[in-house]
Amino acid sequence: MTQHAKPSSQILHDGQAMRFDDTAVAFAHRSTGELKRARWMFGLIGAPWLVKLGSRTIDLAMTLRLPIGWALKPVFDYFCGGENIRESLSTADNLYAFGVQTILDFSAEGQTGEHALDAARDEILATIQAAEGDPRFAFAVFKVSALSDNHLLEAKGTSAQWSETEQAAWKKVEQRVALLCSEAANRGVRIMLDAEETWLQDAIDGLAEAMMRKHNQTGCTVYTTAQMYRHDRLNYVIGLEESARKEGWVAGVKLVRGAYMEKERERAQNAGRPSPIQPNKAATDRDFNAALDYALSTLDHLNIVCGTHNETSTAKLAEGMVAKGLDPSDPRVTFAQLLGMSDNLSFNLTHKGFTSAKYVPYGPLREAIPYLIRRAEENTSVGGQTSRELTLIRTELKRRKG
Repeated sequence: MTQHAKPSSQILHDGQAMRFDDTAVAFAHRSTGELKRARWMFGLIGAPWLVKLGSRTIDLAMTLRLPIGWALKPVFDYFCGGENIRESLSTADNLYAFGVQTILDFSAEGQTGEHALDAARDEILATIQAAEGDPRFAFAVFKVSALSDNHLLEAKGTSAQWSETEQAAWKKVEQRVALLCSEAANRGVRIMLDAEETWLQDAIDGLAEAMMRKHNQTGCTVYTTAQMYRHDRLNYVIGLEESARKEGWVAGVKLVRGAYMEKERERAQNAGRPSPIQPNKAATDRDFNAALDYALSTLDHLNIVCGTHNETSTAKLAEGMVAKGLDPSDPRVTFAQLLGMSDNLSFNLTHKGFTSAKYVPYGPLREAIPYLIRRAEENTSVGGQTSRELTLIRTELKRRKG
């Protein structure tokens, strides 16, 4: 059954901290067999040397076109909805039965060639059409790199001189983005532009801001994404809200910590430039939480998606909403996590009446392999992530065994 919002007074009592450790709630949507497979999988992911070896082996197998789908299918099934929208609908049904919404995420990025870019546009358009009027879906989402050659995004960000061919190609990128955002607005579907590497992001920021100004006049339809591991993003978020307030529109921002840290630092070092990344995790956490505080005080002109697996930040935002007397299901605030990760956050949030959604990637298995490798590396590198997942899964299996 879909959960209904609980009054704030029923969520916290006498300053009680928000907790997300009820594993019966967290894993009600998972069978015991699925949890046992997850215990095995996260146990493997917990070994960094094994993840690195596995990544290299998979890269080699892909290069040689070896049939490796059978080996990756269990991992694919846990972290992805399916190979197409139709297959992903059963995942959406399963999530929504427990009140958690879905964000269909077509696993396409770094596309090249006009035919491939148009095909990606059409597939993303299909996710918008699927979400129209369907309460199972919270947002549509896309990466601009699925709609543009990366070299074009980089050139746009550096204001390089363009040939007529490049100018025509960029016009098509703008048209693809405009079409998706217009279709989302016309169909009443909120849509997010994901963040990417800094050398691509300036161009993406420009596109996102133009779409927000156009479509967010009376509410928040278009959202951009801010990676708070960048030392300039807190000021960027504040600046967006100030512009929205002065100009009479609503800024939408998905707040994340970030996904390209090592690549960013290496590129900056090789180019002899200062790193765009925060000096340490504490600085990232500080700015992420500061952005949450800022948003809570400016929700009329800054709607947010809190995209994190960090329990402290999740509790901070939820407790902040309660302290301000906001309805937990206030549509100006959404919590989001990736499918297969941090179920304790997603399902306990919904159980308490907050709006929670899962990113549900889908696409052909071979094309999803880079995504799966990133998930394995993320669980390995993010401090305590794998151990937290394993502890919660083991706790629930023990509880079910009685």
